[in-house]
Amino acid sequence: MRLTATFGLAGVILCALFSSGAHSQTGKCAAGPDAIGVSRVVEIDTSDGPRFGHLQFKDIDFLRDGEVVLTFDDGPLRKNTRAVLDALDAHCTKATFFTVGRMAVSDPATLHEVALRGHTIGVHTWSHKNLQAISEAQAKTEIELGLSAVRAALGAPVAPFFRFPYLASPQKVQAYLQQRGFAIFSIDVDSYDYRTPSAATMQRNVLTQLAHRKKGIILFHDIQASTAQGLKDLLTELKARGFQVVHLVAKEPATTLADYDEMAEQALSGKRVAASTEPAKRPATPQLSAAPASVSTTVSAPVNVVSPQTKPSRPRYGEEPPWQVRVFQN
Repeated sequence: MRLTATFGLAGVILCALFSSGAHSQTGKCAAGPDAIGVSRVVEIDTSDGPRFGHLQFKDIDFLRDGEVVLTFDDGPLRKNTRAVLDALDAHCTKATFFTVGRMAVSDPATLHEVALRGHTIGVHTWSHKNLQAISEAQAKTEIELGLSAVRAALGAPVAPFFRFPYLASPQKVQAYLQQRGFAIFSIDVDSYDYRTPSAATMQRNVLTQLAHRKKGIILFHDIQASTAQGLKDLLTELKARGFQVVHLVAKEPATTLADYDEMAEQALSGKRVAASTEPAKRPATPQLSAAPASVSTTVSAPVNVVSPQTKPSRPRYGEEPPWQVRVFQN
């Protein structure tokens, strides 16, 4: 596994363009001196399946004290994801988005916006299932269909970056991902934004952990209102405390598998038909037809997605919080 550092905003734009496979914003950032920006870009060669994030993996430590990586799971969800993008833009900084396949297919426009603004796009399965709770064959379908769906919705290759839902990472599934040339991302710092509607609480969670850890990969969820509302001020405080942002990009894009590409295109086509026949205020949701005979799958059809309205109980890693069950799996 090779890490290559690139410095400066121009490097960020070029690397993000390569990693996301989409056009990024051009021109100089207009933010003021309080913007946290990007201190350096790290290009990752994923061919040997590197693993990152010291909560679970001790393999690699590429961050210096005072450096953080911003990551966002579970989107896109239009209102909150776009608020997150605006906060990142206000600070001239970049992040990695681990995207759920059927969320991407339900709102390709917002996914395009993530790429347009120069961020790296990775994969977070098709429907956010706990991969420890299903068979290896079903886990493979969640991974591959998720990848193909995000690729189809974006219309361009994505980074071979993967994060397990609930951070539930069976060894055999890890081995499959590594054989496929994916980098696996755990975390160092958890915003716990899914546990609170309060932006201030989310901010305090991050700052308290960073005071102890000094650096790390931070987990947010771009579908959560607490992050959408509190990210801009959190980045201001991180800058004031001397933290710097590192942006991750991939040396090569992820490759998809044909059978799953076909399934993803069916889902995306269903969304387009629904949108053209009955325009909706929020993204139409697609329906999957039967999987190809060669593909074993129990993936359910997409559902309408709503923001969580109630405070969930505290989950353990690998356990499904009630709001996530409601959003992704009902």
